This record gives sequence, structure tokens and C-alpha cells, in this order.
Amino acid sequence: MKQIVAVTSCPTGIAHTLMAAEALKKTAQQLGHGIKVETQGSVGSKNVLTERDIAEADVVLLATDIQIELGRFAGKPVYETRTSEAIVHSREVIEGALALAPGGAPPTPMAKSTMSVPAAEIPVPVKSDSTKVSNARRLVGITACPTGIAHTFMAANALEKAAVALGHTIRIETQGSVGAKNQLTAEEIAAADAVVIAADTKVDLSRFAGKPIYMTGTKAAMHAGQDAINAALTAAPADSSGGRSPDAGSSAEQAKAGRSQTRTGPYKHLMTGVSYMLPVVIAGGLAIALAFAIGGVNAADQPGTLAAALSQIGGATAFHLFVAVLSAFIAFSIADRPGIAPGLIGGMLAQTLGAGFLGGIVSGFLAGYLTKFLSTNIRLPVNLEGLKPVLILPFLSTIIVGLLMIFAIAPPVQALNNGLNNWLNGMQGANRLLLGMILGGMMAFDMGGPINKAAYTFAVGLLASKIYAPMAAVMAAGMTPALGLGLAAFLFKNRFDLEEREAGGPALVLGISFITEGAIPFAAKDPIRVIPALVLGSATAGAISMVMGVQLLVPHGGIFAALIPGAVTHLAYYLIAIAAGTFVTTVALFFLKRPITLPSPAL
Repeated sequence: MKQIVAVTSCPTGIAHTLMAAEALKKTAQQLGHGIKVETQGSVGSKNVLTERDIAEADVVLLATDIQIELGRFAGKPVYETRTSEAIVHSREVIEGALALAPGGAPPTPMAKSTMSVPAAEIPVPVKSDSTKVSNARRLVGITACPTGIAHTFMAANALEKAAVALGHTIRIETQGSVGAKNQLTAEEIAAADAVVIAADTKVDLSRFAGKPIYMTGTKAAMHAGQDAINAALTAAPADSSGGRSPDAGSSAEQAKAGRSQTRTGPYKHLMTGVSYMLPVVIAGGLAIALAFAIGGVNAADQPGTLAAALSQIGGATAFHLFVAVLSAFIAFSIADRPGIAPGLIGGMLAQTLGAGFLGGIVSGFLAGYLTKFLSTNIRLPVNLEGLKPVLILPFLSTIIVGLLMIFAIAPPVQALNNGLNNWLNGMQGANRLLLGMILGGMMAFDMGGPINKAAYTFAVGLLASKIYAPMAAVMAAGMTPALGLGLAAFLFKNRFDLEEREAGGPALVLGISFITEGAIPFAAKDPIRVIPALVLGSATAGAISMVMGVQLLVPHGGIFAALIPGAVTHLAYYLIAIAAGTFVTTVALFFLKRPITLPSPAL
């Protein structure tokens, strides 16, 4: 009798993970061997193997579809396969693993194996038996989106799965407004053969100097992870500053990607500004909501009270500052640190001169491109070059941007901003309905992509002008795609495959949290039928919210924002808008999606 320890894992950590675990337990019992199985996935780890379990085991069996940590199995024979193989061919998998145990027969060709080696030398999984471990490469990467929530982690997961499928290993650092997670160490970067950057915001590349770097967006990584991995392994090395080496050769694919990045550059710069702005807006919005909850709508007119202090923190400070932060980090994305000062000052001028968030966007791009132009064209002796980023560039750019904002840019932008605000405040009936439908449809059309972010940025920018209705419409509309899909997957199981039904529960959680990207796994499989249903439901939610005059003071939080007293006006109508949008999405999915034949899994 042999003792086996096993780990099963799939991206969701539900169906395939548990089915593989049960199949392995049943087969091991039939063959007269002992087995302990740890399951891993998005819901966490269950039945975690102890050090004693591993020490007493004769062999380690890994049935996984995602990358897992192998260090704790150092010194043990490791047999690796996929969850599907463990489910369908559990006997062959068990026998193949036991063949690696001391005194076992030669391993079967059913799956790949890793013999006893030190932890630092454990080979990575390979795609197939014909792929040699010597072909395996090590990669590191960064994923980042403006909020650092859904797209960031979905892109990271897609790259990890792609690397495993190609027989490589990858470590991903995730970045966003919530900070950096799983930060790469200097040792990991030094050992890497290539770097993948899947980001919709600016990422500092200086620590990857000398490494081949491939840059793409989060959406491209999610849909074509293997292409990104392969492109990184054939990419040109970076120069000492982390940029591309100018004399390095590049493939046609890389050249095409470079042109695509140039076209989408302004969007990336804008989203970098938005990612740094969001924490300021969220903190300010929550402070204002608390002020209203404590002191009512006249909280700011009660000197010496807690309500007035909160109003000063949120409305008088944070909401006057966030336009400057937006401008500063747009400029930073374009020109790096020398762009921050002119961007910050230009954005503050935009706010104080009445140009609002539109003026902040203009000042950010102006400061960034001007600073970059000056940096390229101002030549100094080598011993004075160090003065450029800290003295010459910030000073010249700040003076030029400031003068242009005061005398040339702010007046017309102020007029445009005032006209927009007056139009929004004066909207009635059909105008409100139309705007709500447009904003709602935009939120659902690409689920976190450029169109979604354009609608969201528009609504957030209006908060500085104390126009709160578009924010309510946008958030209600952004919640309904994932909610509608989650409900439809539960009600109409014959229209969704097993993986989609597994994702239904998480989609509901993401939906109520205002994470529209929860709908992406469904839309990616059947965009022709799913996207129209999502747009229809979100347009309904946005229209109802706008027509009923719902106002929302905070730019994130989903349904949980409604729990804050004063954060939402006309709360009942807000909830009705969300429920109606979800209902319309669900019904539309019933009619648009066709029933499918669901195979029964074989154990």
C-alpha cells in the first residue's frame, strides 16, 4: 500500500476541481492505496495538506489547470496532469503517479512527471509529452487596469494558464488603485527569460532593463494569452532605462503591436490619470455622504460640527483636488516624473478657473506632451543633464502650461464646461431618458473597455460640478450585465455550459459590487447574442435612474454604496432601476441564447 498526496485545481476551483478530487479518492481506494487531496481555486484552498502529510507520502500527484506553488514538495516525486485526465482516466493517472514512487514501475506516458529535485530546480509543467523540460522558459509579468480589480486579475489568470499550456512558468504582479500584489523580487526578474506587461495604465519598466519586454493591453492578454507569451519570448531586450532597444530586431507581429499601442496611447494616458484619481474621488465622495448622513443637506453650513468637517474634507478639498490629480498623472504617463508638476498645477488652474474636468484632461495632455518635447529637444552638457528632470523641465513646462491655461485654454473650455453643466441640470423627460440609455448602453457594450471607461469617466468628472445623476445611472447600468447573466445561468441552465454555470454565482457577487467585467467570460463565448442582451438591460437601468432623478455621491461600491446614509437619493427608484435592468437582461438572454446539449461528466 502506497500513500499519495494530491492537489486538484481549476480556474474557478469548483466543478472540475472537486470532480477530479472525488475521482482520485475513489480510484485510490479501489486500488488499495491511501490518498489525501487538497483542492484549490477561486474559493480558496480546502483540506490543505500538512507538512506531515507530504513527508509521509510516497508520491505527489498534481491534477491542475492553473499554476500552483511547488516548493513545499521538494524532495518528493511529483506527477502532473490535468483535471480532465484525472476525471476521465483516474486509474491511469494513479498508476502513473505510483510508478514514480520508490520501487515503482516505469512511468506511463499518460501525463508528465517531475522527479525528486531541490525546490529551486523543480521543472515547470510541459504542454505535452513530446515537449522537453529543457524548452521550458521562465517569465515574469505585470497586469494593471485603472481600478486594478477585474481586468487586472483576469489578465493575470489568463497569462498564467497560457504559460502552463505552453510549458513555461510565469509570475505575475498585479497593479491598480488598490496597490501592487504579488510583487516581483529582484531575483525573480533576474532569472526571467522575458517580461509580459498587460496594462491599460502606465507601468514603470526601469527594473526590467536588459530583459525582452512585450507590452499589450489586459483585454488582449485575456483573449490571446499564448500569443502574448510567445511574443514576449521573441521580443527585443529593453535598454538601460527599461525602454526598447532601438537597434534590436523585431518581428512583424511586434511591429504591428507597437503601431496598435501608439494608436491607443492617449487612452492609456487618460486611464492612468483615472486610476490615480479614483481613490481621491472615492474618499471624497464617502466623506460627503457621511456629512449628509450626520448633518443633512446643509452640512457645510454648520461651523464647528463633525458634519461640516467631513464636508470640508470631501467637498471642499478632495473634490477640488481630484481634477489636479487626474491632470498630473495623465502628464506623468506621457512624460514620467517631470510631467507631474506642470500637470498638477495645470489641473488646479483648470478647477479654479471653472474649466472643470474637461480642462483637467486638456492640461494633463498639454503638460505631458510639452514636457516630453522639451526633454527631447533641450540639450545640456553631461554634467548638467541631471538638472533637467528636477529643475529645468518642471519649471519651463509649469510656466508655459500655466500661462496657456489662464489666457488661452481655460476660457473656452470653461464656456464648454458651463454649457455642458447647464444642459445636464436642465434636462427633462426625453433628454434624460436618452442620456440614461446612452450611458447605460456604453457601460455594457465592452464591459470595462474604452467605451465603458468613457461613460464612467464622464460621470465621475461631473461629480466635481455637483452633478450626481449620471453617476447613479452609470453605476446602476454597470451592475446589471453580471447580475443578469448570473440570474440567467441559474434560471435557464440549458442555455449555458458547465463552466458558465459555475461562473454564475461569482458573476452575481461581481455584479452587486459594480464590477461589470464579471460578464466577460459569458460574452467572450457568445458575443453576438450576449452583448445585445447586456446593452438592452443596462440601457433600461440607466434610463430609469436618470428619468427618476436618482443621484449618487460616490463613484464606486455597487449596491454597498446604498447602505451609506445620504449616498443615494431616491433609493427605491435606484433599486428599481437595477432590478429592471437585471430582469430585461435575463429575459433577453432567454430569447437570444439557444438551448445547448450538456454532456454528463464521466467519473
